[in-house]
Amino acid sequence: MRAEKLEELNDYIRELQTVKKTLVASEYICDDKNAKGSKKYLFHLKNNLLTLLQKHTSIKRKGFMDVEKYMVELANGMVVPREKIIKGGGDKSAAIVMPVTKDNNTILVVQSRSSTKESVCVEFPAGYIEEGESPEYGAKREVMEETGYLPQEMIFLDKFYQDQSCGVCAQNYSYLALGCEKVQGQNLDDNEAIRYFECSVDEVLELMERGYITDIQTKYTLNLAKPYVYQRTANAKLQK
Repeated sequence: MRAEKLEELNDYIRELQTVKKTLVASEYICDDKNAKGSKKYLFHLKNNLLTLLQKHTSIKRKGFMDVEKYMVELANGMVVPREKIIKGGGDKSAAIVMPVTKDNNTILVVQSRSSTKESVCVEFPAGYIEEGESPEYGAKREVMEETGYLPQEMIFLDKFYQDQSCGVCAQNYSYLALGCEKVQGQNLDDNEAIRYFECSVDEVLELMERGYITDIQTKYTLNLAKPYVYQRTANAKLQK
């Protein structure tokens, strides 16, 4: 990129940088199915909502995700409303992993994704990085939990934002996991519905072309990992 073009980009970045962020009290309605429809519950909610808002206290909903509202002041003087999605009580980053076995195959998972049109997705193992974990440790743990395969080597590929336009500030970490070997069964949470299968890298590419793999995390991670995987395959053939 030309220097003047890069400077133009930097000017835009500097202009739109946040210089002040003020939390705006927001209300969150508890999703209580048993009480939600009752007149007594609605009357209680109406009477207490004003009191809570006057105290700038949020009514946290029962669930994994909350939303905070901010008024954001930019360097150019603009003040704009923005919302931030809170996952699991914080800014939960995630790890996406392409597992490669000792035979140079890879492992995909088939998982319930009810928010998609298909309701099921074929993808690489992925999951949230828990508090106190390094991204690499979280990535390795997710592979173990979702597939039962133990990686011998982890290669960091990239980190990126996925939903920044929707108010998600957490990052995704892509890894290539090499030398994966089956050592245990799946260790899933009670609410997880996941199956896995092993296939070649070329077959993964074919699945993507056929529309089976649709999520950008898997596509991006695969694209980053391909040079490593193909080089590894070529080296294995030379050794034979």
